[in-house]
Order: sequence, then C-alpha cells, then structure tokens
Amino acid sequence: MKTLISPSLLSADFTNLKADIEMINRSEADWLHMDVMDGVFVPNISFGFPVINAVSKICKKPLDVHLMIVQPERYVEQTAKCGAMMMCVHYEACTHLHRTVQEIHAKGMKAGVALNPSTPICLLEDIIQDVDMVLLMSVNPGFGGQKFIENVLQKVARLRHMIELSGSKALIEVDGGVQNETAPKLINAGADVLVSGSYIFRSANPIQTIHELKNL
Repeated sequence: MKTLISPSLLSADFTNLKADIEMINRSEADWLHMDVMDGVFVPNISFGFPVINAVSKICKKPLDVHLMIVQPERYVEQTAKCGAMMMCVHYEACTHLHRTVQEIHAKGMKAGVALNPSTPICLLEDIIQDVDMVLLMSVNPGFGGQKFIENVLQKVARLRHMIELSGSKALIEVDGGVQNETAPKLINAGADVLVSGSYIFRSANPIQTIHELKNL
C-alpha cells in the first residue's frame, strides 16, 4: 500500500484556516492530523474541541486526532462526537490503556497509541493486537518544527517486526521532523503513515509537497 500522508493542522494558518482546509481537501492527503495539547502532559496549549468541530464541518479527509493530554479517557465520547476517525492516546498518559482502547472502539473510532521518543516499544507487547495504529513521536511532543530524532528509524523497524510477529494489523505512524530527507528513511524502516506539519504548510506549494511525499 502507498504511504498515507496526514498533514498536521498545528502548522496551518489559523488566521485563514478555511483556506488551508480547502487546500487539504484538494490535495492527495489521506487524513488530517489534529494535535490537542493541554499544557500539562506537554508544555504547550494548542486547540480543543471547538476547533475540531469547526474543522470537521468542512474537512473531507478523515480526522486523525492525537490527544497529548492527561486523562484522555475522559474525552472519548467528545472526540467521537467531533467525527474523529482515529483517536490516538499516549501510553504515558493512560493508566488503564486496554480499557481506553476498548472505549474508543465502542464509540466507533479506530484506536491509536502514541509513544514519546524515550518510551520503548516493548511496552506495547500486550496491547499491539488490540490497536489500529501506533504513533511514534520522532520529536519530543509539544511544539512543531523540531529536529528529527534519528533513533526513531530503528524504533520503527523494531515495531514493524513486533507487528509482524504478533499478527497485528496496526499501522505505524510517525510524527515530527518529517520532510523529503527523513520520509524515505521512515518508509524503508516500515512506516505506514507520515505526519508532516511545517514542511507542508510552509512550502511554496503545499499540494505539490503532499504529492511528493505521497509518491516517494
């Protein structure tokens, strides 16, 4: 299958959000990645459900919602009501991860689990068959435009091996520092979904940039 591209709304122009969403609709992007930050789990605050609700009304791409917040299980129903296709929660933020994954599925969404750069993939051995996606952070979460952490390439390869051994159907998504140099390496390592923010939205031709990532 071709690599899926999920542009990150965090890098869009919030003074003209409708124009950027319409650009995404016209592009070859597969999903729209939405980073919700609470200023507690990560040292930044981004946007919340009012923005997701507004975007869902005009975005024709499935919403890939990444909750970088404490106690994400409190917001399963609210995320579903926004029309999210994927609800991704952090391993580090969920005390009862299996229960949260079940609740996400019960609300009709796909369930993703995110890992920070220093969190080992071995912690997913007993949940990998239950999730639809694993998101590997290739920067420390909280801010866009950070430098790619090279060790994540080996992490992607190890996760691909775990998925194949377990028989899981989970996709591997990578978020952080994804651009023309790192994207081919991630694909070769086994990534299925690439999240890219500033590289797409700050390019001279975002639609062309998405096309190039899609066809690596």
